[in-house]
Amino acid sequence: MEDLPSCSVLCHLPSLLLLIQLPTGWSAEEFFVTGPSDPIVAVLGGDTVLPCRVSPAMSAEDMELRWFRSKFSEAVLIYQNRVEQNEEQMDDYAGRTSLVRDLLAQGEAAVRIQDVQVSDNGLYTCFFRKGDFYEEASLELKVAGVGSAPQVRITGPEEDGVRVVCTALGWFPKPQVQWRDLSGGKFLEFSEAHAQDAEGLFSVEAALVVRDRSAGNVTCSILNPVLGQEKAMAMFIPEPFFPRASPWKLAFSVSLAVLMFLLLGAGWYTKREHSMKLWEMQEKETMRRAREEDLQTKAEVQKDTDELQAELDKRKSAYLAAWRKAQLYADWRKEKFQAWPVTLDPGSAHSDLVVSHEKMSVAWKDSSVNSSDTCSVLGFEGITSGRCYWEVEIRDGDGSEWALGVCREDVKRKDWYTESPDKGFWVVGLFENGYYALTVPQTLLSLRHVPCRVGVFLDHKEGDISFYNMTDGSHIFSFPRASFSGTLFPYFMIKSGDVSLTICSKVGGSEGLPVPLTSSSLEKPVNLPGEGFSSGCGADAPPGAESPLLPCTPEAVSS
Repeated sequence: MEDLPSCSVLCHLPSLLLLIQLPTGWSAEEFFVTGPSDPIVAVLGGDTVLPCRVSPAMSAEDMELRWFRSKFSEAVLIYQNRVEQNEEQMDDYAGRTSLVRDLLAQGEAAVRIQDVQVSDNGLYTCFFRKGDFYEEASLELKVAGVGSAPQVRITGPEEDGVRVVCTALGWFPKPQVQWRDLSGGKFLEFSEAHAQDAEGLFSVEAALVVRDRSAGNVTCSILNPVLGQEKAMAMFIPEPFFPRASPWKLAFSVSLAVLMFLLLGAGWYTKREHSMKLWEMQEKETMRRAREEDLQTKAEVQKDTDELQAELDKRKSAYLAAWRKAQLYADWRKEKFQAWPVTLDPGSAHSDLVVSHEKMSVAWKDSSVNSSDTCSVLGFEGITSGRCYWEVEIRDGDGSEWALGVCREDVKRKDWYTESPDKGFWVVGLFENGYYALTVPQTLLSLRHVPCRVGVFLDHKEGDISFYNMTDGSHIFSFPRASFSGTLFPYFMIKSGDVSLTICSKVGGSEGLPVPLTSSSLEKPVNLPGEGFSSGCGADAPPGAESPLLPCTPEAVSS
């Protein structure tokens, strides 16, 4: 019986050793800390909450809780001994954070951040300590803000298209810009520039060159990639805004300035904000910025207008100072000349020519027969002074030869003769080998267009005779200055072919003699080229697309 106790201990020894080797199990002091797996999105100027919890659930009221940024010392909020501590808190969060205690007894704690700022964006760590045991978890805060609606304006022609610029302010993070056409198609090629202000907010400027004249409307959209919110504005581009090789540049610039001013007053499209309070704040800021940009745009438009007016005044002054030396468009020269009422004198006509009943047209009696004589006819009235011009419409077929201009009263016009200034003739015309000015020797003319209507400009006092193509207003030829002591007559010659020369009816002006040169006539306003070239008969025709404001010298026009 005495051996029973020792036997009992020995019998249970293996079991005791086994119990000692077993693990001690879960300690009541250990726990895990978890935070949200997805980033928390906060809106600029609003409030946000960064939650964390312990697992298994237990009270966190007596724990040390800390939320910090990249370093433990960069404290956002510290809770210790059941009180929030401010000594180690970062200055950026002072007065903006508080602990949410509603579920603290169940192990859930959160820090509330008020008036969210751009600097709040980034990673955070929540730290829970109980006794000597602690755990932590990471979470991410994404700050987002929707700025002003985009403003779209046309800045002018560029290369072979129209440059359109879209600007927006006050966005975070960096917004995404997209240009679309009327059908919703995206423009892939455009320039984009971003900038950040002192508060960290982004401004964006995107420039697009529209080269398709059929594009019509283009839309600029600004997207916040975090909130998925978008603001857009459409701009209609009229057809005249696209650049073209035309002398209408001044009209295009003025139209562009006026349309820009009108389009800036148009409203922009907006979407309702997630909060009415945020929308009102941003609307007030947008209106302030719009007023500033409107004033700036008005100043730029005024500056451009002043520069254009200064250039126009400069060219106008140059023309008024030396208009005789400049080979200008015909309409410019008509400002200084009197339209002369030319009628044909049947008594001066060659027998092979027939003058119309109204004495305004001359042609062959039989177009199939060429005369061996030089066949010509003169105008009925002679010119003794002043400046005058008349226009002649030419209808000719294959093999036609003709000439027109002026001649002296005493020239020889019998049988066969040749025309030249030394014999009293100042004429140009079409001959077998091309268009010529009958100088000594003859001058072959290089013309941009075949002249269907020729204007003859005579300044009797200055001894100037010039010819212009009245179809496009371009200069044909000017004879060297001569001294006219007697009377000059309009001169018309037909040599061969099916051709007729018709004097166009006079356009405007007063009846009587040519207007003499006076100082007051030089001060009259000058019409710009490109407003259409009018004449006495036929349809109006615009100048050539390549015509500059001041054409080249006579040497460049005539060979």
